[in-house]
Amino acid sequence: GARSDEMLLTTPFGQGIARLVRAGDEFTLTTQDGSEYRAGDAESLTEQVLGFRLPLRGLADWVRGRAASAPAPAPTRERANASGRLAELEQSGWTVEYQEYAGALPSRLRLTYPGLELRVAVSEWK
Repeated sequence: GARSDEMLLTTPFGQGIARLVRAGDEFTLTTQDGSEYRAGDAESLTEQVLGFRLPLRGLADWVRGRAASAPAPAPTRERANASGRLAELEQSGWTVEYQEYAGALPSRLRLTYPGLELRVAVSEWK
C-alpha cells in the first residue's frame, strides 16, 4: 500500500509554516491559512509556495535517521550520539540535527541551511 508520512514544518519562532503530507507519490502542502497545494515532487512544491526548496528526496531518508542515497550521494558527514543513534547529519548543504527519537525512528529534527531554519515534527509513521 501507499506509505504516508506527515510532517509539520515550523520556523525557529514556532510559527507553523505548513503541514506536508506524502501519500504514495503525491505531496500535499497545507499552509496556515488552509490553502492546499499538490504536486508530485516536493522540491518544486515548497519552492512555489514557501519560497525555498525543501530537499524532500533527502528528507524522506533523513526523517528515517539515515543519509539520502538519491539522486546522487552527496558528501555526507555524520555524528552519532552516546547511544549510537544518528545525532547530526550534513548533506546537500543542509545540517540535520536529531533532537528526539520515538523508538527507533526520529520524531523531532532541526534542519538548517544558510539563511533558513526548519523544525520538523514527524507525527506518525505508517
